[in-house]
Amino acid sequence: MDLRARRRLVIRNTISRVANRLFLERGFDHVTVEEIAAGAEVGRMTVFNHFPRKEDMFFDHDEQGRELLRAILRERAPDVSPGEALRRLAHHLVAEGSPYIRFTPGGQRSVETIEASETLKARVRALRDEVAQLIAVVMAEGAGREADDADAHLAADMLLATWSVALIQSHRRYRRDQDAARAAATFLALIDQGTLGVKAAMAGTPFG
Repeated sequence: MDLRARRRLVIRNTISRVANRLFLERGFDHVTVEEIAAGAEVGRMTVFNHFPRKEDMFFDHDEQGRELLRAILRERAPDVSPGEALRRLAHHLVAEGSPYIRFTPGGQRSVETIEASETLKARVRALRDEVAQLIAVVMAEGAGREADDADAHLAADMLLATWSVALIQSHRRYRRDQDAARAAATFLALIDQGTLGVKAAMAGTPFG
């Protein structure tokens, strides 16, 4: 990146870091954009230039996650189904201690921050729909089908439901037991079980 791009990235990361610290300390709905701007030592409009919506600061790594999904689905071997590719991704993320799948006190505070905010919960639902659409389109593309292919959308919705349930239940396990290893095991067991269900349901299609 050139100097200007690097400076923009530094500013964006600073805004995101300050915003998330405040969100976790005080709750998403109790933090203003003006307070974030002051903490990051930038103007209010600078914040909006980087993050059109306040909730975008909380989900700052969303686009990185989408790019990862695109890459995994597009670059999988021909004999590996989309569901199996995502199942392997889940195991890899846990093994690597990825921030996407991490059970820590900080991660628990993030979950609690979402649960305490109707705005964040609504954004989670919207993100889930957007990611399901992304997965369906990429899978249909890989199978040489139209973007609105019914089989691709059914498979994508089931796969995303599997991940959603796995994340919710594993975070509940961590909240109850404070045991990261057991939470991770719960997550992977549900991913494995759900992937088998999708495989059975989509048998006879390119997505089984």
